[in-house]
Amino acid sequence: PKQSMASGFSGALRLTDLDDFITPSQECIKPVKIDKTTNKGTAVKIHEDGSYVQLNEIGKEVKLEKAKISLNDCLACSGCITSAESVLITQQSHEELYKVLDEKNKFIENGQTDSAKVVVVSVSPQSRASLAVKFGLTAEKMHYKLQTFFKHIGVDFVFDTTFSRDFALIESAHEFIKRYKDSSIKGNIPMLASACPGWVCYAEKTHGSYILPHISTTKSPQQIMGSLVKDYLAQIHKKRPDEIYHVTVMPCYDKKLEASREDFYNDIYRTRDVDCVITSDEVLRMIEEKKIDIVSLPSAPLDQLFCSYDGNQLVSHDGGGSGGYLEYILKYAAEELYGYNVDHIEYHVLRNKDFKECTVEIEGQTVLKFAAAYGFRNIQNLVQKMKRGKCTYHFVEVMA
Repeated sequence: PKQSMASGFSGALRLTDLDDFITPSQECIKPVKIDKTTNKGTAVKIHEDGSYVQLNEIGKEVKLEKAKISLNDCLACSGCITSAESVLITQQSHEELYKVLDEKNKFIENGQTDSAKVVVVSVSPQSRASLAVKFGLTAEKMHYKLQTFFKHIGVDFVFDTTFSRDFALIESAHEFIKRYKDSSIKGNIPMLASACPGWVCYAEKTHGSYILPHISTTKSPQQIMGSLVKDYLAQIHKKRPDEIYHVTVMPCYDKKLEASREDFYNDIYRTRDVDCVITSDEVLRMIEEKKIDIVSLPSAPLDQLFCSYDGNQLVSHDGGGSGGYLEYILKYAAEELYGYNVDHIEYHVLRNKDFKECTVEIEGQTVLKFAAAYGFRNIQNLVQKMKRGKCTYHFVEVMA
């Protein structure tokens, strides 16, 4: 059987009562609300087909509409979405990308090129790597093949989010230095990484004001790329932000939640920084649906405006699945704060392989203590340590 979309979401969104994962085959609805503007009693009747009707004071039936839960409602939810419910979402799938490309082609065929949207796809290095393994290619060759594939189906530009990750790492390092120097201010230390939307969503829903001040304010690479595409690229091509359709290819379904947050919505142009997120699995499905032999595709030249490369070689970051936040910030902080050059980071695995820590010691004294906590169980342990005042870390890379 085909794997459900729900299984793609992180554990933090699928465990306990936070199973607000997205299943496009079902609808998630809010309970019907009765307007209590008068003191008179109101009755609600449920028909055999499951529809709700309201009976007014004279016995007349008025059908009540189902209030569909949007992805934004899901994020704003404080517990009404349970494990028995799921959310219908249509704007975060490769099918939506097909619709936009079809619409673009119709405009071009009718000679209305100015009305056709500029379609941009930004590929994450994690997705590129997983697809490379699937097709037996190097990550670099896979990027060239993906560039050719997306251009073949009508995409205008294909970028690499390693470029925006550079910005995210630099900004995160600067933020850490500021927090570290002002460590006496409550909520500054430990600084918790914010790149994983599943973790952020969990923190907002379950721990609120206690944990949120500790979470980094730096945008994720996906959303930084969204800002670059909808602002800088739009200016270059003399387009409004809403005239560009931006798609990202990400390894995690939680990124769909992140892209749909109101924080990243432009009220003036009524558009999001990232219009659509498709996962590595969905890209694979697209390739299969189009019956494309990806290995035999020629390599298209790189779109170099937003692409990290050295000569003809794509650049990657050291570190784990998060993209190297811990490694970059630790090395930068050691140099910036203590003039100490960290050549090699030695990790100490604690309770399990997904919780590890590392330190920087100068003259026998530990000056920096970092950790990586992956998975729901380790996140829970971290939060409990913080609440008990037992957390001794300066920075924790958190991934749901």
